[in-house]
This record gives sequence, C-alpha cells and structure tokens, in this order.
Amino acid sequence: MKTYQVVLTKSYLATVSAKTEEQARRVCEFYTNDIQNISTVENREKENFLIENIECTVNETFDCREIKQYERNYNKNYSR
Repeated sequence: MKTYQVVLTKSYLATVSAKTEEQARRVCEFYTNDIQNISTVENREKENFLIENIECTVNETFDCREIKQYERNYNKNYSR
C-alpha cells in the first residue's frame, strides 16, 4: 500500500455568545477541534486504508457577525 499526504479544507459555522467579536473569534479558534479519525476497523479493512496522522495546519476565522435574536430563533426552528 502506498502512502499519500492529502491537503483538505473544511469550514464550520459556530454560534457563540461572547463579550466582543474579537473574543468570539479567539474562543472559536482556540476551543474547537474536530480533527479526528472517525473510521472504524471495518471501514479500514473493507477499503484497505489507514489514516496515519491528521494535523491541523490552518486554524483561523474568516468572518464574524453579530446575529439578532430573531435570527437565532429562526435558526433554532428551521435548522436540520
């Protein structure tokens, strides 16, 4: 089996309550982590692969905006 290094980008939308926009950005970058191997032994055996390492190389916010109460209520009622 060959070994490959793959670069991938994922985006997340986080809703956070904070005192300032700067704090909201900082806590999202510092306290979030979703980089993990979620494959099972069965997945690896069936598809013949092994994820050896996952390393976070970019962790920065791109946009931040205050949401109003009506938007929060709408998102709670109509999100998946």
